[in-house]
Amino acid sequence: MVYSIIYKAVFELEEKGLGFIGAGNMAGAIINGIVGTKTFPAQKIYVYDINTEKSEALKKKAGIQSVPSLDELVKNCSILFLAVKPQNFSEVLADLKPFVNDRILFVSIAAGISTSYITRELGCNCPVIRTMPNTPLLVGKGATAMCKTANVADEDFQLVQSLFAACGTVTVLDEKQMNAVISVNSSSPAYVYLFAKAMMDSAVKQGIDAATALELICQTFEGSAEMLRQPGLTPESLIKMVSSPGGTTLKALDVFYAHHFEGIVDEAMKACTKRAEELGK
Repeated sequence: MVYSIIYKAVFELEEKGLGFIGAGNMAGAIINGIVGTKTFPAQKIYVYDINTEKSEALKKKAGIQSVPSLDELVKNCSILFLAVKPQNFSEVLADLKPFVNDRILFVSIAAGISTSYITRELGCNCPVIRTMPNTPLLVGKGATAMCKTANVADEDFQLVQSLFAACGTVTVLDEKQMNAVISVNSSSPAYVYLFAKAMMDSAVKQGIDAATALELICQTFEGSAEMLRQPGLTPESLIKMVSSPGGTTLKALDVFYAHHFEGIVDEAMKACTKRAEELGK
């Protein structure tokens, strides 16, 4: 039933198209996922970027269409992805406002920008889906959180979910959770990379070459994530599984605990959420 609704929505959407404002990494990752899985026809995907070199490069790579203006983008599309940085949102929405109507569905991927801000700045009661993806979309392993306004049709919401599912997983949340979730999925790849770098740097100091250390770290992270997915296992139980009394792992954990590692993570995640709230004001 869900797939029949999605196919119906795709068929109706093809009467116009799918548009992207912004041709950066995230837009490219989403488009490549959509095109690569044939979720939506490439010839009906349009992109506009103030930097025409970026939009032309994405056009060439993904086989999509690029357009020279927001006006033309709106004319060709019934769903528009707002793939611009939060700091540029106000300017982009002001430029877009003269061309929009209540029938266009907007999909935002910007941190901290609420659905009410988008509708207020556009001056219309248009349906809006707010999403928070992450950069692993670039390799088809993304984790996207999303919410919607009440006037988004079910079939449209399911279609947008399928577009993001083409390059990872999708989780639906209430909008009140969307700022906090940034620290969980969107910004968190940077935490992982920071931890990996610290491990790699220490390994090099201890005589292991960087390439070997990185390969071992990557495989360990991947395997550990899979362990976390297993039924009945929790982070606490898995820590105990690795930590033999009087062993090497406990010695390492003692250092983390002595430096209040969990408190540092909590403080960092709250700082991330606070910044998201500031960006939305």
